[in-house]
Amino acid sequence: MTNPPSLGTGTKLDFHAPLSAERADRLTADLAAAKPSTVLDLGCGWGRLLLRVLEAVPEAHGTGVDIHGPDMVRGRADATARGLSDRVTFVEGRAEEHLGAADLVLNVGAWHVFGAVPSTSQTLRALRPLVNPGGRLLFAAEFWERAPTADELAGMWPDTSVDSCTDLAGLVDQATAAGFRPLRIETASQGEWEEFESGYAADVEEWLAANPGHPEAEATRAKVDRHRSYWLRGYRNVWGFAYLTLG
Repeated sequence: MTNPPSLGTGTKLDFHAPLSAERADRLTADLAAAKPSTVLDLGCGWGRLLLRVLEAVPEAHGTGVDIHGPDMVRGRADATARGLSDRVTFVEGRAEEHLGAADLVLNVGAWHVFGAVPSTSQTLRALRPLVNPGGRLLFAAEFWERAPTADELAGMWPDTSVDSCTDLAGLVDQATAAGFRPLRIETASQGEWEEFESGYAADVEEWLAANPGHPEAEATRAKVDRHRSYWLRGYRNVWGFAYLTLG
């Protein structure tokens, strides 16, 4: 019998974020219009958005950094399939050990890349020196659509509090305080969230349906049920996700 897949591997997802193909296409076009020659993606996962930008800007070279080795393997294979392996490098390691200035910096759903429980404001300040003059930062992060109730907070991950993130206005204020200007502010739709959350657990749910009697099925079922409860009873329609294009 096959072992269960790990929850969150994203094998059924194009992007490890609530990001539709349509939004990704438009973001890619907007970012490519500035014709960056260098692209740095910190917390890149398997780097799908990074590769899209490189496809749109044939002169550009990119670097993706992430601590998760399997994502690096997937990213390199995708780059090879797209004919981009000579223009992109995937580095397994900590972000702070692989910093460098770039015309375009991507940080999507990975504001924690600098470790030790930073805040979005600290990450924005750390990213500012990495963006070349005239360059861009695509910064995507969670925010509160509204203040969560006590019951909603209790339904989320342990230790989640109202201070875990700010509202959208506060997130944009953090960006301007770090020295950026907001060129575009947009947020994920409910449909994008549902596509992401469903895809996040899809490979595990398919495995459970095919292996109900597996020795690890009960523990796997409990884990995926717990995550789904966090979403449906906790942060659904409470937690937003912003895409900030910053100059």
